[in-house]
Amino acid sequence: MNIMKNVKLSAWAAGLLLTATAQGAFAQTSSNGQSTSGDDVRTISTAVPFLRISPDARSGAMGDVGIALSPDANAQYWNVGKLAMAKKDMGFSVTYTPWLKDLVPDIFMGYISGYKKFGQDGNQAVSASFRYFSLGEINYTDINGGSIGTGRPRELAFDVGYSRKLSNVFSAGIAMRYINSNLTTGADLSNNSAVQASKPGNAVAADLGFFYSKDFEKEEGIANNFSAGLTFTNLGSRISYNGTTKDFLPANLGLGAAYTVGIDEYNKMTFAADINKLLVPSPQLDSNGHPYMPTDKSMVSGVFGSFTDAPGGFSEEMRELMFSLGAEYWYQDQFAVRAGYYYENKTKGNRQYFTLGAGVRYNVFGLNVSYLVPSGSGITRNPLSNTFRFSLTFDFDDLKKDS
Repeated sequence: MNIMKNVKLSAWAAGLLLTATAQGAFAQTSSNGQSTSGDDVRTISTAVPFLRISPDARSGAMGDVGIALSPDANAQYWNVGKLAMAKKDMGFSVTYTPWLKDLVPDIFMGYISGYKKFGQDGNQAVSASFRYFSLGEINYTDINGGSIGTGRPRELAFDVGYSRKLSNVFSAGIAMRYINSNLTTGADLSNNSAVQASKPGNAVAADLGFFYSKDFEKEEGIANNFSAGLTFTNLGSRISYNGTTKDFLPANLGLGAAYTVGIDEYNKMTFAADINKLLVPSPQLDSNGHPYMPTDKSMVSGVFGSFTDAPGGFSEEMRELMFSLGAEYWYQDQFAVRAGYYYENKTKGNRQYFTLGAGVRYNVFGLNVSYLVPSGSGITRNPLSNTFRFSLTFDFDDLKKDS
């Protein structure tokens, strides 16, 4: 299908709507439009890439660092294992993220998440989250330009999690996720044999998270803290839009560390870093040397093979790593300033950007704002460039203790 010129989506979303089949849909480029043509540009593509869009304005202001940051309600996305270590008894968060704001006004992602601790001394936690990605209103046309309907493609994911302290400094957690991707809603495909088999895609996945956190007391009761996290996310079934071709979910391995320096009783700073790697097959080369995404592997073989299957060998495997660096300053645990940087190799997507943000906290209420500094131009422009993201958080102590 063709799409009206005034509807401009990210490259991967356009690919989905142009083909309405999974194979064509996810022979995508990077989320910023970087082409995968050429011998040295081999961007990894997956289905439902919205699962890798950061839904948290706090981490979004820190270069998308989050695996080892102090736990809050958004830990369900970053590392479900952190929640048993949360200082508050329960909390929830709501985030709104405009997408391609400079081009299209009605594409966005909404995210809501929450947790509740229980058990002896609050050593366990249950959690849940829901994310909804709307691609806005699309006017579908066939190959001849004839209208075949108007719809609002959308994707969503719902998950529940459980985490538990295994010691005073170590915790672990698991989350189960249901994913639904409906990319041709509203289109009349009955008279178009090329796409009539298209249907909504469904999948299930799981996350595993591990978290270590230890305080180091200084003079006058001031403490520094070191924390580290390890995550495996979106491990699950492959997804199909036509009943035959199946594509990989964005399974990911993440490793993070953070160090908080207690400057004095009023001021503290946190420095954090994350490394991520997609656990899906690398693009392979056909007989003409052109890259393509293999679809004949199982999820398990795709995960384990992702460490050694890059055509360029070890050097290309290293180029598939994504790096996030962030810093956060708090004054009296009430006002925060944040900054960060995200790096992805130019042959694997070329997302490279700086982020800024701030946060305020008053009693149970918190507000976080992040801003992605404009970078790139044309098809290489980041979808979140010049965009503010907002997260509202609410954290509550044990209500029984207050009664």
